[in-house]
Amino acid sequence: MRVGEGTMVKHQDGKRQWGKENYSLLRVALIVLLAIVTVISLMVGRFEVSPTDVVTAILSVFYPAPDLSPTIRSVIVDVRLPRVIAVILVGAGLSVAGAAFQGLFRNPLVSPDILGVSAGAGFGAAIALLVTENIFVTQVMAFVTGIFAVGLAYAISRVYRVTSTLTLVLAGIVVGALFQALTSLVKYVADPFNRLPAIVFWLMGSFNHISTSDLVVAVPLLLGGIGVLYVIRWRINVISMGEEDARALGVNLEREKTIIITAATVISAVSVSICGIVGWIGLVIPHVGRILVGPDHKLLIPAAALVGASYLLVVDTVARTVTVTEIPIGIITALIGAPVFAYLLRKNQTGWN
Repeated sequence: MRVGEGTMVKHQDGKRQWGKENYSLLRVALIVLLAIVTVISLMVGRFEVSPTDVVTAILSVFYPAPDLSPTIRSVIVDVRLPRVIAVILVGAGLSVAGAAFQGLFRNPLVSPDILGVSAGAGFGAAIALLVTENIFVTQVMAFVTGIFAVGLAYAISRVYRVTSTLTLVLAGIVVGALFQALTSLVKYVADPFNRLPAIVFWLMGSFNHISTSDLVVAVPLLLGGIGVLYVIRWRINVISMGEEDARALGVNLEREKTIIITAATVISAVSVSICGIVGWIGLVIPHVGRILVGPDHKLLIPAAALVGASYLLVVDTVARTVTVTEIPIGIITALIGAPVFAYLLRKNQTGWN
């Protein structure tokens, strides 16, 4: 096996082989799918907009459109477009982070929150919601505590000078359990009529409060994290061969681990800070990507990003349109993700030798 092709099990059906051999065509198809889903998401809602008006409203950001209704422009540009951008980046980011972590830890059951980032960010948001209604403060607290949780897990894992992946995972489980307990404590002492509902709803995940100002900070961080993992995706292939083989090939394992964990943690922390906890994306979508293109991270990372973005956009559109009141998106991703993941594990045997 050539260096850079990973060590996950070989293609087990014609579909996966077809996806790898026709990767360019598949990539174009996934991009077109994302574009179609984006337009549909911008069209539907309490106030329906035609495709022509959607395109005109988006172009009005750059060129004047005097014939366009101010109401339509406001609905598309000020309300739906920021939300759609956030959903696309969060879906892509969590999928890429999940694929990177599964390669790093050589475990198909790993998700981006394995090191406690979601639990830490949830605790920070709960603390902020307990004392203030300022959404910016909530987002900052969630981001900071999410980063802190992963840093704490990494510090705990440094029992020896070299951190093993097993020790790191165990430390992440400990830190995650700690912050989940602290979040439960915050919910216990919160005002049951005022603060507690806000905390519970936020923890279930939602994009309903996304605005343009949220994107100013979130977009660069999400794009940066995704970009880093995209650039080093071939190194994830080498790491997934095993620590001993990676060191034998001259890979600075500690440095690469730090880069991957930092990028994935930033993605996860930013995602949780702007939309709450959205589970199952980073666990399930990488498996879907492997079915399409195989285990090679050079192909898997871009494929997972496109699939994850389209999937989460569909879920968010359903969450805000299927009922009168918006359904927390974390509920839908869990209801879909759990049975789909069970099916994938049973039928496709995705894993490592």
